[in-house]
Amino acid sequence: MADLLITHIKGLVQVREATPAPVSGAAMNELPILQDAFVAIEDGRISSFGPMHTLPSSLTANESIMATGRFVFPSFVDSHTHLVYAASREEEFVMKLKGATYADIAAKGGGILNSAAKLRAMSEEELFQRSLPRAWEIIATGTGAVEIKSGYGLTVADEMKMLRVARRIGQETPLTVKTTFLGAHAVPKEHNKEKYIQLVIEEMIPAVATEKLADYIDVFCEQGFFTVEETIRIVEAGKKYGMRPRIHANQLHRSGGVQAGVKTGAISVDHLENVGDEEIQLLKNSGTMPTALPGAAFFLNLSMPPARQMIAEGLPLAIASDYNPGSSPSGNMPLMISLACIRMKMTPEEAMNAATMNTAYALDLLQTHGSITKGKQANLFITKPIPSVAYVPYAYGASLVDTAILNGKVIRES
Repeated sequence: MADLLITHIKGLVQVREATPAPVSGAAMNELPILQDAFVAIEDGRISSFGPMHTLPSSLTANESIMATGRFVFPSFVDSHTHLVYAASREEEFVMKLKGATYADIAAKGGGILNSAAKLRAMSEEELFQRSLPRAWEIIATGTGAVEIKSGYGLTVADEMKMLRVARRIGQETPLTVKTTFLGAHAVPKEHNKEKYIQLVIEEMIPAVATEKLADYIDVFCEQGFFTVEETIRIVEAGKKYGMRPRIHANQLHRSGGVQAGVKTGAISVDHLENVGDEEIQLLKNSGTMPTALPGAAFFLNLSMPPARQMIAEGLPLAIASDYNPGSSPSGNMPLMISLACIRMKMTPEEAMNAATMNTAYALDLLQTHGSITKGKQANLFITKPIPSVAYVPYAYGASLVDTAILNGKVIRES
């Protein structure tokens, strides 16, 4: 007997027998959809699926849902967020509207250091209570697995506080959570850069590793923040403690972040608003997932990553939200898919692959998440009645998720 059986599904999306690798190049435009389908869930896993006419009459379930006119998707995997933060920064948003640059805002105590000051003054429990609603918010828009970074603490105690909160979100919500140590997000005012890098390498990384708080290590490789050489030095230190690199790369300039990521074996390089032929060629056959964050490029009015060129060159591409208070205050993955289609000229099929299969790869979750595959974790959602998959990016901003199912259980309330 199944625990949950969903029947009469208009379209069961991202159906794959196996998922040994991410989706690349022309294959990104291929999104397998099973019409008039069922899917069964048992012990938190997908136990079977198929066309309705193959549904065994002997298959019964403790709970059944009829999904007539609705699509069922695997839950989105959001592979880049700063979901744990103390407070919003809409005052900086208003400053930008009035013409202030990033440098202007930083000079007035804004930006990352603004978030750090607010977070340092907050207890771990209050930080958790502030962050928890954001976790339930992304569940409601279809996300089932998420990466959460530190980087707004910039002290040993406060970076660890952030990572403990992130781990707790993974324990107290049905989200699958991966954590990333981003101590090298900015240099706090009380340090010069070299002293701060020493603090990150000699104190923060060992302390984080002792409590096993981070799966990955990240660095903001960008002009005015951390150089290629400094990035490599920091992530190599993290690798010694088992933290795999993922890099903030090429957001504002051709920063060398892609080069640093490929050289250090990073699982992903994220942002990529400023990349060219050199970076694209480097990424080929590298194992490093290029990841676009269209919400940040949209919010900051930057150029979008060159998705069409990357896909034409045979690369895979992932899409994540970059949910954070300064440059992408939204974790709504359907909206990110809309932006990818509208502003990056991706097809709906490419964008769906980018937000499920390829982000799952970028979090080492491809064997358990990102597709409707027998034996995978039963993280999926049922839409409201919609005419097609393309309707999801077309109806940008619409609330189209009717029912979220995580770890095989229907999420009824937060």
